[in-house]
Amino acid sequence: MINVLIVDDDAMVAELNRCYLAQVPGFTCYACVPTLQQARNMVIQHGAAIDLVLLDVFMQQDNGLDLLPVLHEFSEQTDVIIISSASDVNNIKKALQYGVVDYLIKPFQFSRFEEALSAYRQKKDLLNKLDDYEQADVDMLIRRGAQPVAEIKKLPKGLTVQTLRMVCEWISRHHESEFSTDNLANAIGISRVSCRKYLIYLAGIGILATNILYGATGRPVYLYQLRPDQHTRLKKYCG
Repeated sequence: MINVLIVDDDAMVAELNRCYLAQVPGFTCYACVPTLQQARNMVIQHGAAIDLVLLDVFMQQDNGLDLLPVLHEFSEQTDVIIISSASDVNNIKKALQYGVVDYLIKPFQFSRFEEALSAYRQKKDLLNKLDDYEQADVDMLIRRGAQPVAEIKKLPKGLTVQTLRMVCEWISRHHESEFSTDNLANAIGISRVSCRKYLIYLAGIGILATNILYGATGRPVYLYQLRPDQHTRLKKYCG
């Protein structure tokens, strides 16, 4: 499990983030704190147990970004995702300079929250499972945040380039066999409903073939597989 510290002085927002977090597989809320001083104490005392911080910027008299140098000093292995209404260039620059892994501007949809955490988990898994890396592995770690404008413009509303890339990378690795929505959703850690949207999109543009299995009872099961002539096209979506 990935232990997450939520730092937000708005109790309702903190609770919403905690509820969102509970819906993403592989994550657990380690603690919620409403002040920067409590966050500092948590980092200093329990930093080794905290994998990720969901951090607000505007906190009463404090700027949440002041926690970043504390993390750098006492808990370098702890990562940060900013969740804040702060959208000005100075705060964003400072956050990026300290290496935050993502920046969510309030208000946002759950799908964006889920995307950020799923991408973080995938990167963390990749870093933990390999001793040596090929160029493709390093490219995935570094470039995942890049979003080609042309691809964004083509995607239907509700789909994101980053999640589509995760979906396509998994399909590329399992191109020889059929798979269901549940297979893919469980493998990459997104909801079944979200996963289904991406599969419908890929099938609709001709990258995936669809096979429907009808059982004696219950709903039919949709199985998908990469079309043999679509390998090159799929790779473009893998970034």
